[in-house]
Amino acid sequence: MMTDPERTQKIKKIEQLPSQTEQAVRHLNDEQLDTPYRAGGWTVRQVIHHLADSHMNAFIRTKLIVTEENPTLKTYEQEEWARTADGSATSVEGSLAILKGLHHRWVHLLNSLGPEAWKRTAMHPENGLMTLDDIVTLYARHGENHVSQITGLRKERGW
Repeated sequence: MMTDPERTQKIKKIEQLPSQTEQAVRHLNDEQLDTPYRAGGWTVRQVIHHLADSHMNAFIRTKLIVTEENPTLKTYEQEEWARTADGSATSVEGSLAILKGLHHRWVHLLNSLGPEAWKRTAMHPENGLMTLDDIVTLYARHGENHVSQITGLRKERGW
């Protein structure tokens, strides 16, 4: 189990992700948004939609852990989700708005939890037994990684 200061730091990263994501794509045009961040990788547009998809799932997983006894968490095919029309061909504005509202609620929920809640668990079909600390750690890092993919591409391309 992580310490309170470690947890607070990771929750802060989750809180900051929407503004970091908005900043990462600010002033990018459609051609830039449709550029893969690496050869064979998702486009910037797909990364933004993936963040919204993934973090919606994370929020739901958090709520399940908080409200149910050792629930089984649902997986999803993120590669397939990224190929759907809403994940590959729509404006990023909707997903940026989702991230903003979702993270506002998620951080409020996380900050409201007492010590007993952090001991709760869930079963993930691929990752095994998970705690809320695992969820917070995973998604704090997840957001950082995807923002750095976008900012790295911007730097590489001089955008």
